[in-house]
Amino acid sequence: MGGLLSYFKSFLGGRELRILILGLDGAGKTTILYRLQVGEIVTTIPTIGFNVEQVTYKNLKFQVWDLGGQTSIRPYWRCYYSNTDAIIYVVDSADKDRIGISKDELFHMLTEEELENAILLVLANKQDIDGCMSLSEVHQSLGLDTLRNRTFQIFKTSAKKGEGLDEAMDWLSNTLQSRK
Repeated sequence: MGGLLSYFKSFLGGRELRILILGLDGAGKTTILYRLQVGEIVTTIPTIGFNVEQVTYKNLKFQVWDLGGQTSIRPYWRCYYSNTDAIIYVVDSADKDRIGISKDELFHMLTEEELENAILLVLANKQDIDGCMSLSEVHQSLGLDTLRNRTFQIFKTSAKKGEGLDEAMDWLSNTLQSRK
Protein backbone atom coordinates (compact mmCIF):
# COMPACT_ATOMS: atom_id res chain seq x y z
CA MET A 1 0.00 0.00 0.00
CA GLY A 2 2.85 2.40 0.82
CA GLY A 3 4.27 1.93 -2.69
CA LEU A 4 0.95 2.89 -4.24
CA LEU A 5 0.72 5.99 -2.06
CA SER A 6 4.24 7.12 -2.96
CA TYR A 7 3.43 6.56 -6.65
CA PHE A 8 0.49 8.93 -6.45
CA LYS A 9 2.50 11.48 -4.45
CA SER A 10 5.20 11.49 -7.11
CA PHE A 11 2.57 11.63 -9.85
CA LEU A 12 0.88 14.68 -8.33
CA GLY A 13 4.15 16.38 -7.45
CA GLY A 14 6.06 15.36 -10.55
CA ARG A 15 5.15 18.14 -12.97
CA GLU A 16 6.04 21.70 -12.19
CA LEU A 17 2.96 23.87 -12.36
CA ARG A 18 3.41 27.18 -14.15
CA ILE A 19 2.23 30.19 -12.16
CA LEU A 20 2.36 33.83 -13.23
CA ILE A 21 2.40 36.61 -10.62
CA LEU A 22 0.94 39.70 -12.27
CA GLY A 23 -0.29 43.10 -11.17
CA LEU A 24 0.63 46.75 -11.37
CA ASP A 25 4.06 47.98 -10.31
CA GLY A 26 4.44 48.35 -6.57
CA ALA A 27 1.67 45.89 -5.69
CA GLY A 28 4.03 43.52 -3.86
CA LYS A 29 4.49 40.75 -6.42
CA THR A 30 8.21 40.21 -5.85
CA THR A 31 7.85 40.43 -2.08
CA ILE A 32 5.17 37.72 -2.26
CA LEU A 33 7.33 35.53 -4.52
CA TYR A 34 10.28 35.55 -2.14
CA ARG A 35 8.05 35.27 0.93
CA LEU A 36 6.69 32.05 -0.60
CA GLN A 37 10.10 30.79 -1.61
CA VAL A 38 12.29 31.56 1.41
CA GLY A 39 9.65 32.41 4.01
CA GLU A 40 10.93 35.87 4.82
CA ILE A 41 11.03 39.42 3.54
CA VAL A 42 13.69 40.10 0.96
CA THR A 43 14.60 43.65 0.01
CA THR A 44 13.43 44.17 -3.56
CA ILE A 45 13.72 46.75 -6.30
CA PRO A 46 11.22 47.30 -9.12
CA THR A 47 11.23 44.31 -11.45
CA ILE A 48 12.38 45.18 -14.94
CA GLY A 49 11.56 42.07 -16.95
CA PHE A 50 10.90 39.08 -14.71
CA ASN A 51 12.02 36.89 -11.84
CA VAL A 52 11.49 33.14 -12.09
CA GLU A 53 11.82 30.82 -9.12
CA GLN A 54 10.85 27.32 -8.12
CA VAL A 55 8.53 27.23 -5.12
CA THR A 56 7.49 23.98 -3.43
CA TYR A 57 4.27 24.20 -1.47
CA LYS A 58 2.50 21.18 0.04
CA ASN A 59 4.33 18.68 -2.21
CA LEU A 60 3.52 20.69 -5.32
CA LYS A 61 6.30 22.23 -7.36
CA PHE A 62 5.55 25.59 -8.89
CA GLN A 63 7.60 27.41 -11.48
CA VAL A 64 6.65 30.96 -10.54
CA TRP A 65 7.14 33.82 -12.98
CA ASP A 66 7.01 37.28 -11.41
CA LEU A 67 6.57 39.77 -14.25
CA GLY A 68 7.25 43.49 -13.91
CA GLY A 69 4.14 45.64 -13.68
CA GLN A 70 5.28 48.98 -15.11
CA THR A 71 3.17 50.43 -17.90
CA SER A 72 5.91 49.84 -20.48
CA ILE A 73 6.30 46.16 -19.49
CA ARG A 74 2.63 45.09 -19.29
CA PRO A 75 2.23 44.56 -23.08
CA TYR A 76 4.91 41.85 -22.82
CA TRP A 77 2.97 39.82 -20.23
CA ARG A 78 1.29 37.97 -23.09
CA CYS A 79 4.63 36.45 -24.10
CA TYR A 80 4.48 34.36 -20.91
CA TYR A 81 0.84 33.16 -21.03
CA SER A 82 1.45 29.83 -22.77
CA ASN A 83 0.99 26.71 -20.57
CA THR A 84 0.02 28.74 -17.49
CA ASP A 85 -1.83 26.75 -14.83
CA ALA A 86 -2.67 29.67 -12.55
CA ILE A 87 -2.39 33.43 -12.24
CA ILE A 88 -1.72 35.16 -8.95
CA TYR A 89 -2.98 38.69 -9.53
CA VAL A 90 -1.70 41.09 -6.87
CA VAL A 91 -3.53 44.31 -6.09
CA ASP A 92 -2.23 47.12 -3.89
CA SER A 93 -5.27 47.64 -1.64
CA ALA A 94 -3.94 51.05 -0.60
CA ASP A 95 -3.67 52.35 -4.19
CA LYS A 96 -7.21 53.61 -4.72
CA ASP A 97 -6.09 55.89 -7.56
CA ARG A 98 -5.01 52.99 -9.79
CA ILE A 99 -7.59 50.30 -8.95
CA GLY A 100 -9.39 51.09 -12.23
CA ILE A 101 -6.16 50.53 -14.19
CA SER A 102 -5.63 47.28 -12.30
CA LYS A 103 -9.15 46.16 -13.24
CA ASP A 104 -8.57 47.02 -16.91
CA GLU A 105 -5.28 45.08 -16.99
CA LEU A 106 -6.89 42.08 -15.26
CA PHE A 107 -9.83 41.88 -17.66
CA HIS A 108 -7.65 42.49 -20.71
CA MET A 109 -5.43 39.60 -19.64
CA LEU A 110 -8.38 37.30 -18.93
CA THR A 111 -9.62 37.65 -22.52
CA GLU A 112 -6.49 35.90 -23.79
CA GLU A 113 -7.22 32.44 -25.18
CA GLU A 114 -4.01 30.99 -23.71
CA LEU A 115 -5.29 31.80 -20.21
CA GLU A 116 -8.86 30.55 -20.58
CA ASN A 117 -8.25 27.54 -18.32
CA ALA A 118 -5.92 29.23 -15.83
CA ILE A 119 -7.07 29.44 -12.24
CA LEU A 120 -7.14 32.99 -10.88
CA LEU A 121 -6.00 33.85 -7.37
CA VAL A 122 -6.43 37.52 -6.50
CA LEU A 123 -4.42 38.86 -3.58
CA ALA A 124 -5.72 42.10 -2.07
CA ASN A 125 -2.28 42.96 -0.72
CA LYS A 126 -1.09 45.64 1.73
CA GLN A 127 -4.00 45.08 4.10
CA ASP A 128 -1.68 46.25 6.89
CA ILE A 129 -1.79 49.86 5.62
CA ASP A 130 -4.28 52.20 7.33
CA GLY A 131 -7.06 53.36 5.05
CA CYS A 132 -6.64 50.58 2.49
CA MET A 133 -9.63 49.16 0.66
CA SER A 134 -11.37 46.24 2.34
CA LEU A 135 -11.55 42.84 0.69
CA SER A 136 -15.10 43.52 -0.47
CA GLU A 137 -14.11 46.95 -1.85
CA VAL A 138 -11.26 45.39 -3.87
CA HIS A 139 -13.62 42.61 -5.06
CA GLN A 140 -16.19 45.17 -6.20
CA SER A 141 -13.65 47.61 -7.71
CA LEU A 142 -12.12 44.84 -9.80
CA GLY A 143 -15.54 43.69 -10.99
CA LEU A 144 -14.89 40.11 -9.90
CA ASP A 145 -18.62 39.44 -9.57
CA THR A 146 -18.84 39.60 -13.39
CA LEU A 147 -16.39 36.73 -13.89
CA ARG A 148 -18.13 33.72 -15.40
CA ASN A 149 -16.58 30.37 -16.31
CA ARG A 150 -13.44 31.14 -14.33
CA THR A 151 -12.26 29.42 -11.18
CA PHE A 152 -11.10 32.22 -8.90
CA GLN A 153 -10.83 33.35 -5.29
CA ILE A 154 -9.73 36.55 -3.58
CA PHE A 155 -7.77 36.76 -0.32
CA LYS A 156 -6.64 39.67 1.80
CA THR A 157 -2.89 39.61 2.38
CA SER A 158 0.02 41.49 3.82
CA ALA A 159 3.21 40.32 2.13
CA LYS A 160 5.33 42.23 4.64
CA LYS A 161 3.68 40.52 7.62
CA GLY A 162 3.12 37.22 5.81
CA GLU A 163 -0.60 37.33 6.56
CA GLY A 164 -3.09 35.56 4.32
CA LEU A 165 -0.50 33.92 2.07
CA ASP A 166 -0.82 30.43 3.56
CA GLU A 167 -4.60 30.48 3.21
CA ALA A 168 -4.33 31.70 -0.37
CA MET A 169 -1.71 29.10 -1.31
CA ASP A 170 -3.71 26.34 0.40
CA TRP A 171 -6.70 27.26 -1.76
CA LEU A 172 -4.57 27.41 -4.91
CA SER A 173 -2.83 24.09 -4.18
CA ASN A 174 -6.11 22.32 -3.40
CA THR A 175 -7.80 23.77 -6.49
CA LEU A 176 -4.92 22.75 -8.77
CA GLN A 177 -4.81 19.23 -7.29
CA SER A 178 -8.57 18.75 -7.64
CA ARG A 179 -8.28 19.68 -11.31
CA LYS A 180 -5.90 16.84 -12.15
